[in-house]
Amino acid sequence: MPFNYKPLWKMLIDRDMSKEDLRVALRFSPTTIAKMGRDQNVSLDVIDKICSHFSCEVSDVLEWYPHRPLDS
Repeated sequence: MPFNYKPLWKMLIDRDMSKEDLRVALRFSPTTIAKMGRDQNVSLDVIDKICSHFSCEVSDVLEWYPHRPLDS
């Protein structure tokens, strides 16, 4: 997947929050946090709740990086 959640994890560290704190505060399932920890897809509703909670932009939560070309 060409997205990762490194900006979110950094934000949590800066705010002295754990992933579990985030999960409880936003009532996410453990599966949702686990998916994010593996840089897997989550719904836009999840991203919206995070951005609303922290009053931030999507780019403060996730980053995009281009696909690497496949070896021929």
